Amino acid sequence: MEQGGDGVILDQANTHTVVEAFRFIVDNPHLLLTKAFEQLELSGAALGLALAVALPLGIVLGHLHRGSGVAIGASIVGRALPSIFLIAVFLTILGLGFANNMVALAVLALGPVLTNAYLGVEGVDRDAVEAARGMGMSGRGILSRVELPLALPLLYIGIRVAAVTVVATAPIAAYAGGGGLGDIIANQATYRLSGVLGASICVMALSAGVWIGLLALQRATTPKGVRAARVRAAGELNKEGL
Repeated sequence: MEQGGDGVILDQANTHTVVEAFRFIVDNPHLLLTKAFEQLELSGAALGLALAVALPLGIVLGHLHRGSGVAIGASIVGRALPSIFLIAVFLTILGLGFANNMVALAVLALGPVLTNAYLGVEGVDRDAVEAARGMGMSGRGILSRVELPLALPLLYIGIRVAAVTVVATAPIAAYAGGGGLGDIIANQATYRLSGVLGASICVMALSAGVWIGLLALQRATTPKGVRAARVRAAGELNKEGL
């Protein structure tokens, strides 16, 4: 009975903490919105930097069918390096603040963007490419009118993974002056456990919102023919029981 009683007390304590976390969210909307915008600003800058570097490189390498080692290596390195280590390294170069955290988070985003850009373009059906070449299209025309539209779904997967990784990791930047919701999570003495948990819930909601927003953007920018082809392919797989 005593063990059961402890379990009841523990459950009540956990429930109370969760309730207090949501109460903190309701009571502090301005603080949480301000910190959320700070985190989105930092994450957007980091993702933009990663896209500017990795997206063109991955597309070009995929078009040329070269550099698979670079693409795969970038993904491995990006996953292997701890974000706090990257922030510490750039801290010695860029100091505390926005720039340091932006570059460190951008390094985390490079891997998925570069790898998926390469695989998306490189994996386009060769018959479609040869047909376009037979119609007299130049290499640039094949890339822009055939390869990129067909590679969009995989490109967007890489961007979504990178975006959610950056947004979910950005709270660590608070330890190096990056601001955002991490300021609350790292300061339990001021905001108590309810504030830490409430800010963490906001980080999860922010990550989910970014994922959904990018899915909507993908649907809006993907050509109807590509979407239809994916639906047909999914239907064939379902018929085959895969």
